[in-house]
Amino acid sequence: MVDAVKLKAGAAKFQLADLDMAKAVAPDGHLDQLTALQTKLQRIQQAYLHTGNRAVIVFEGWDASGKGGTIRRMSAVLDPRGFKVWPIGPPRDHEAERHYLARFWQRVPPQGGISVFDRSWYGRVLVERVEGFASEEEWGRAYDEINHFEQLLADDGARVVKVFLHVTKEEQARRFEARLKEPLKRWKLSYEDFRNRQHWEAYERAIEEMVRKTSTKAAPWNVVPANDKKYARLRCLQLITKALAKGVDLGPLPVDEKVRIEAKAMFGIDPLTDGPKDGSNTS
Repeated sequence: MVDAVKLKAGAAKFQLADLDMAKAVAPDGHLDQLTALQTKLQRIQQAYLHTGNRAVIVFEGWDASGKGGTIRRMSAVLDPRGFKVWPIGPPRDHEAERHYLARFWQRVPPQGGISVFDRSWYGRVLVERVEGFASEEEWGRAYDEINHFEQLLADDGARVVKVFLHVTKEEQARRFEARLKEPLKRWKLSYEDFRNRQHWEAYERAIEEMVRKTSTKAAPWNVVPANDKKYARLRCLQLITKALAKGVDLGPLPVDEKVRIEAKAMFGIDPLTDGPKDGSNTS
């Protein structure tokens, strides 16, 4: 059994059964680790706004696997001027009339931006495949189309990070029941969530084939065991910050000389010498 799996290109042997679903985090150390990762995310965003780097982060996973909770831990600390979350549902009528990737091109982040996709173009080889919304010829050719799409993003300078959150069927049922009992969370459940459970084995096959065929050097899959929500959140943020920070200077940004002059005139301080030395003040 293994921890979160980072798939290399051509990972032909991947199976969901290989994941260690008992992975959990000690409750007493969770908050400190989460805070440290959120601070690193802030520094990454500040660096990207200065360097022009950009990132595309894809979250896929079973219903109730914890995608939204993990994304909220990111959006809670990042500036919305450079961070955008795209919740992806079924295509609208005008979108369905075009190539399925068209609506995602419109959501690619600008230079300096970070975009998170809460579900994504992988719907073509998951729900559209299993539920019959795409023909076998359509979803069969989508693997290569998706690989080319992500390679284009990478070639244009975007960092592509893909995470799949995996829960067991039993854990999903427990979370469904908990949502039904909590009035503020009932809106998250739909009839389709229950219907999808009837095709669990078909989805497993689709997920495994997706991971094997679309893990590339430019955009590898990270598959995370998510039966323990806190463990999954930390592991996802670890994987994301590692990928986004690679080769990037996360030190404090240089102070504009005009700002420095005005600060000395107004407050009698020099931001280069009188401010925090570690860049920890991210407000």
